[in-house]
Amino acid sequence: MPDSHLPPVEDLLSVAVNAVGGSERQGQITMVKAVQRAIDEEEHLAVQAGTGTGKSLAYLVPSIRHAMASDTTVVVSTATIALQRQLVDRDLPRLAEALSKELPHEPSFAILKGRRNYLCRYKATAGWPEEDEQDQLFDPREVSATGRMVQRIQEWAEETETGDRDELVPGVSEQAWRQFSVSAQECLGAARCPSGAECFAELARARAGESDVVVTNHALLAIDAMGDIPVLPEHDMVVVDEAHELVDRVTSVATGELSEGSVALAVRRVGRLIEQPIADQLMEAGEDLKALLAAAPDGRIDELPQVLGLTLALIRDTSARCVTALGPRGADKDDPDRAGQRKAAFTALDEVHDAAVRMLEAYGHASEADRAEVVWLEAGTDRRPPMLRVAPLNVGGMLRDKLFGERTVVLTSATLALGGTFDGMARQWGLGEKGWQGIDVGSPFDHPRAGILYVAKHLPQPGRDGLPQQYLDEIVELIEAAGGRTLGLFSSMRAAKAATEALRDRLTVPLLCQGDDSTMLLVKQFAEDESTCLFGTLSLWQGVDVPGPSLRLVIIDRVPFPRPDDPLTSARQRHVAAKGGNGFMTVAATHAALLLAQGTGRLLRAQHDKGVIAVLDPRLATARYSGFLLGSLPPFWRTTDPAIPRAALKRLTTED
Repeated sequence: MPDSHLPPVEDLLSVAVNAVGGSERQGQITMVKAVQRAIDEEEHLAVQAGTGTGKSLAYLVPSIRHAMASDTTVVVSTATIALQRQLVDRDLPRLAEALSKELPHEPSFAILKGRRNYLCRYKATAGWPEEDEQDQLFDPREVSATGRMVQRIQEWAEETETGDRDELVPGVSEQAWRQFSVSAQECLGAARCPSGAECFAELARARAGESDVVVTNHALLAIDAMGDIPVLPEHDMVVVDEAHELVDRVTSVATGELSEGSVALAVRRVGRLIEQPIADQLMEAGEDLKALLAAAPDGRIDELPQVLGLTLALIRDTSARCVTALGPRGADKDDPDRAGQRKAAFTALDEVHDAAVRMLEAYGHASEADRAEVVWLEAGTDRRPPMLRVAPLNVGGMLRDKLFGERTVVLTSATLALGGTFDGMARQWGLGEKGWQGIDVGSPFDHPRAGILYVAKHLPQPGRDGLPQQYLDEIVELIEAAGGRTLGLFSSMRAAKAATEALRDRLTVPLLCQGDDSTMLLVKQFAEDESTCLFGTLSLWQGVDVPGPSLRLVIIDRVPFPRPDDPLTSARQRHVAAKGGNGFMTVAATHAALLLAQGTGRLLRAQHDKGVIAVLDPRLATARYSGFLLGSLPPFWRTTDPAIPRAALKRLTTED
């Protein structure tokens, strides 16, 4: 049906809102018109839409209309599983039913994940792969627990219709799951695999290709953009929800790793397929790497030490010899078992070889401004050996060419306009000065009347030696005024645990700390008991949605700058400075503003919510960059007077 014969997008939105029992909001109407205009003009759009705007309907309605008008698929990408489930289990089914009478056919939708998320039927019939035996932990309790999980997966494999790992409840460990899954690189391909006709991943792709809307995640979106072979259906429009997470998720996909474990896995997979002396050369190179990393300090590696350069070159060359010895790719078409073994060997060797090449090529540039990637050593743990990592300093160029260059993209989040402008996020995404628009459609909340932003200007600046006593005293007084009902957001897990230990005996209300139990159960317990407090770190800054009287106070211990010794952010900061920019504002302050905006956003989740946000770090009121940070936050009523938030919290306690 031509576009002109479809109902106007505003009419479709009205039908959708009425069907779900809601009411239209001005911000939602503004957003739906802006998305439709971006589609019509093939122009990228960034939309900041506060909590409660109804932004999912505002982008889904014009997306579905476009899919119908153009007979194409629209891709919606999210950062979290929670939002994926909300879209697929709640929003899209209700929307499809509501719009079915207004459109040529009932809108269809599907969810598509990376291949590793689906059970591989062929691998499930092949038993426990020999190359993974050495990965077993020696603790017999761990081995038996993994064995029970494997048995549960085998039983589930007989009855599942989708093969989707997320449908396996309770979940299983990565160690158990990888016995039944393959990466895209390891996959034989539907045409060559004996189980190709009933492959869960291929069936999911087929469903996606026939759907109007495909819901996926930022990682798969990045893989699709970066790879030579498309994994998503053909599409000319993408909606990126939770767009503030896009750069970090793309960076994660683009990060290479090298460790004794990855080299040893490559040796095990190739060992029986080539002559032993050639495999032994790679094994010896891996031993050299193991010894070197065990003795090296962790952190960023700015200059390539000679011994590390020689070791990386040895891994590069010996892995290349193994690849040559394996023979041509795609051989053994008539022997699926051997083809699978060779494909797995090629995959492991490619990962080792390519990581070594990237690490070597990260050095030797004339200036810091010319450098494209950073290499660092991540310290080992009891369960994992030390690991070298390499990551791009900037993913904007890749996104500009691969994502924005070929389709219309709508990016949305509650937090995009940092310091009051979209420019910072646009630079990170690789958007230039032209070809895109940014709009803030506001929020249905009356922030100045519903919330107080209190900055404890009288407190000392936070130090490196834990929370000062004055901070602990301030937290106690605020929580007592609030009658519990407090979410404490800390800059590190160490700070959250230290505050919990110091305050449990001083408070008369229950105090939970992230790590005491699963985060999901802790948040549930916090929401159900109004007097309870919950302390935690990063995932709570962005993942908590507790409307109502259970949350009246959000405490933030300090401005959440990245750690000075974080290898990637510190390298990016230095890289920006080398190019003549302000590294601190572009990287560190932008990071802090984004998290602060997300953290303060935990307070107001429903129309009648009220409360206080208390930031204990006085720098938010006194530092030269405080205006940028405050300009990134919702327009709460602000104060530095300690008496005002205490009195407000006591009034709320009485009212509730």
